[in-house]
Amino acid sequence: MRESLFIKKNLSRWKKYQEEPTDDPDEMAERFVSVLDDLSYAKTFYSFSKVTRYINGIAASIYHRIYQNRKEDVGRFQLFFKYELPLLFRKYHRLLLFTLAFFLLFCIIGAFSSAHDETFVRGVLGDEYVNMTERNIANKDPFGVYKDGNPILMFFQIAYNNIMVSFYCYIGGIFLGMGSLYLLMRNGVMLGVFQYIFFSHGLGWKSILVIWIHGTLEISSIVIAGCAGIIMGKSILFPGTRKRLDSLRKGAKDGIKIMVTLIPVFIVAAILESFVTRYTEMPLALSLFILLSSLAFILGYFIFYPIYLHKKGYRLSAEGKVLTPFILSKQ
Repeated sequence: MRESLFIKKNLSRWKKYQEEPTDDPDEMAERFVSVLDDLSYAKTFYSFSKVTRYINGIAASIYHRIYQNRKEDVGRFQLFFKYELPLLFRKYHRLLLFTLAFFLLFCIIGAFSSAHDETFVRGVLGDEYVNMTERNIANKDPFGVYKDGNPILMFFQIAYNNIMVSFYCYIGGIFLGMGSLYLLMRNGVMLGVFQYIFFSHGLGWKSILVIWIHGTLEISSIVIAGCAGIIMGKSILFPGTRKRLDSLRKGAKDGIKIMVTLIPVFIVAAILESFVTRYTEMPLALSLFILLSSLAFILGYFIFYPIYLHKKGYRLSAEGKVLTPFILSKQ
């Protein structure tokens, strides 16, 4: 049967299934079997056609209506972190890459400007902080700032500050993403200037071993928070087939899901900065272990694991529900 004839023959029934959902168990089962037959036929003869994906979406929708009241094999909390959130990141990987590239660009600009203008460093970080850092370097304790103060009090201050910075990065997205980009630019320049101070004094490698014990999680999370804000801004600028307000709600909801995930990451980063980074002379192996473990978590959970799930056939529906490989592999 030609594809056009196949579509013409069944389109009215498919639209009925979409536009007139039913709660009757027998009818849902009948519809599900019927759609699976159509899906099997379409996969056999039109495997790369849009109609196959269209029918697959209908089948997934009916499947979720059938099992929406069934007890999940995993809890909602586990489902969210094991499948839903990683798949959400997979959806926005390109936007995350753009956000990271934007942030790194201004890190480089900050370092380059510092190298060519001594006043730039003080203009960004302030005289008081620069003077303190230079005194510590002269006293052969360049990272002494992490040793000052009560670690418990430091933890609450740092955790609060990091969470607020990430929150502002996200909320800035409501201004068509410009607020998020501005904060990413600002933090990127500050990081570039901050790192330049230590590299210019021959302490670049040492600064990486000390500062990035907590900085790996902290900086990565700020970039991800900025991405959440840009997602919201993008939903306003490019609503697609949705009404602009509906698109904003969807973008804001996706961003909130991402922000919820970052809170425990910031807390761990604050624990490391308050209680671990202060030991600036820790063994090289331990420092590398903490740093690389943090990096492995960021890359693993936010990059590689989402790609793995996607390759295994897991998807997110338009409503944000997890679609299992069951539907995609049903013949």
